[in-house]
Amino acid sequence: MREFSVRSEILEFDPYTPGLTIEQIQQQYGLDTVIKLASNENPLGVSPVVQKTVANNADRAFRYPENHSPRLVKEISKHVGVPAESILVGNGSDEIIDMLFRMKARPGKSNVVCYENCFSMYRMCAKLAGVEYREVARGENFELPLDKMAEAADENTAMVIVTSPDNPTGVAAGVEDLSVLAGVLPEDCLLVVDEAYIDFVWPPESYTPVQAYDKFDNLVVLRTFSKAYGLAGLRVGYGILPPKLASLMKNARIPFTVNLLAEDAAVAALNDEVFYNETLQLVMRGREYFMEELPKLGCKVWPSQANFLMFQPPKPAQTVFKALLKKGVIVRPLASFGLGKLIRVNVGTDHENKEFIKRLGEVLGA
Repeated sequence: MREFSVRSEILEFDPYTPGLTIEQIQQQYGLDTVIKLASNENPLGVSPVVQKTVANNADRAFRYPENHSPRLVKEISKHVGVPAESILVGNGSDEIIDMLFRMKARPGKSNVVCYENCFSMYRMCAKLAGVEYREVARGENFELPLDKMAEAADENTAMVIVTSPDNPTGVAAGVEDLSVLAGVLPEDCLLVVDEAYIDFVWPPESYTPVQAYDKFDNLVVLRTFSKAYGLAGLRVGYGILPPKLASLMKNARIPFTVNLLAEDAAVAALNDEVFYNETLQLVMRGREYFMEELPKLGCKVWPSQANFLMFQPPKPAQTVFKALLKKGVIVRPLASFGLGKLIRVNVGTDHENKEFIKRLGEVLGA
């Protein structure tokens, strides 16, 4: 078998490890029903309006979509209150992250600044792009180390990346703190705020800088349709960027990255306020329920502004994770985040939440 050479960085890659699927656990343990609370997906599934829209447009799937998804950009602009020329739609917000690394950072010269125990996508993209990845320590009790991130940035820092609310902790950065950080970064450095879970914060005006977007000239905000809008399987996200940067990235990207049905679904999702509001109500109710019930089982729980919570069980996390799998519940152990003692659980339906607490209690002997 012939061997082909690749860049040295590729040889050192550890693949991304996604959460287990329901089908995998059903097959492995011979289970009929499985509750998945591991991937921060929408507990209500897909909006009926979106399902109908996709079905009605399925016969158009042989057509190419319009490049850069202008119809969806127009809807996002209307809903978010940001000019269309600042919006870049992608195949999930992951595509926008990848594009930023490849188009903004210079291989062998630039660096990016993140913090420890965060979303692995940033480290992977930095490595693939040949860019130095700087990671600063979190503050006490997992607070976001914004001051340390500013100190770690220098004239070669292409981006400082903050996930808010953060995955896996659920901690959100205040809009005033983000404003200060943006203001002290080096001249050519972007502040990239990944707002995948921003729909679940309360009150929203305290956390997202998008409301004052015209006050910034170095801000990039990333958002997704995978969480609150229930479109994780269709892969749609977007970035809000300085207009000149958005234009340059459009010129250099590969064409047709957002498929036609995904665009139809995202437009429908944006206009389905009933489903969106039901999702938020369910998540916030479930979040409060977990905050009340997990401590009763001897678990330490961290407050969250996302659709998930992080907790430390009184038994080893891997032991608890595997025991829950046998009972048909999938949660996310956080060893891959460097937090081997902790577990992340996303909010499900009211029934799923109660079943999780019941089965966790059985595992913990509570």
